[in-house]
Amino acid sequence: MINKQSGFLKLVIIIVIAIIILSYFGFDLRAIVESPESQGNLGYVWSLVIGFWDNYLAGPASYLWNDIFIDLIWNTFVENLERLKGGETMTLTELAPETIVQ
Repeated sequence: MINKQSGFLKLVIIIVIAIIILSYFGFDLRAIVESPESQGNLGYVWSLVIGFWDNYLAGPASYLWNDIFIDLIWNTFVENLERLKGGETMTLTELAPETIVQ
């Protein structure tokens, strides 16, 4: 069975090991990253990422953040905390059907 929760720490350890291996074989990562070719490539990739965000992800992410998280979850959470602070019951308790015990 394969563990699908690989974790952030495992990724960090793999990156550190890869850097150590590259250093052992004589690669200078600073020189590679600071070279004009690498800077041009990184700039190009960054512009693609920004374009993808602006054209495809910004609208759905904005909708999820503003209309779902803020309006439905956060505002309801704050409202219920204020109600509890004032000694009232939560809205969920008021809206839940009562059970009749005989």
